[in-house]
Amino acid sequence: MQGIPRPMVRTNQWTIVLSVLITWITNQPFFLFIPLIPGLIGIIFGVNPIMAAAKAFLRKPLSSYYLEDKSDQQFNQKIACTCLLLAFIGFYFHIPILGYVFSVLVFLAALIAILGFCIGCFIRFQWKQYQYRKAQKS
Repeated sequence: MQGIPRPMVRTNQWTIVLSVLITWITNQPFFLFIPLIPGLIGIIFGVNPIMAAAKAFLRKPLSSYYLEDKSDQQFNQKIACTCLLLAFIGFYFHIPILGYVFSVLVFLAALIAILGFCIGCFIRFQWKQYQYRKAQKS
């Protein structure tokens, strides 16, 4: 299993939470680009700049941290980027319901993940279970 040290993942999650809060407080949707652009870079190139920056602050060897599954994190990042982009579009084009629905979704998902339950991982697990069961019936 390829893994990402949990402190690096937490840094990314906190970046999402704080960026959404700042967007709500300031009514400036461009703050959503703070996690969105690095997230897209991570999806496309495999290295998230926020996580890479957080890596510089780790004191112990990477293997000594609890490792999060890289494929789960890639899946979660795709969901987060989709929500952040749709929230930005909603706020930018003055469709507040779209902006708030998707910003609340990504905010809650990141906050709940910080608290210990990964909603994206649960969704991915259920999807994999569905694919397995479907393949068994064929």
